[in-house]
Amino acid sequence: MPSIVPISDLKNYSEVLRACDDGATVYLTKNGRGKYVVQSLTEYERLQATVKLLAELGKGMESVRREGGLSIDEAFAGLED
Repeated sequence: MPSIVPISDLKNYSEVLRACDDGATVYLTKNGRGKYVVQSLTEYERLQATVKLLAELGKGMESVRREGGLSIDEAFAGLED
């Protein structure tokens, strides 16, 4: 379940950071609306790696659409001895 807290809760920032250390993303609101996100560096780096992987997969899929690809037999042909 997401952790949604008002930005005024940053007065007690250690509690907010503790939630981030547990792997949660904390959403901060200002005037009742979402405004900021706080997360651990580990979680941020994991998210960035996922975005990069998905971008590379997208490039690969686009390449296959444009240029075609190998059949299963062609892909595994070089592996047989």
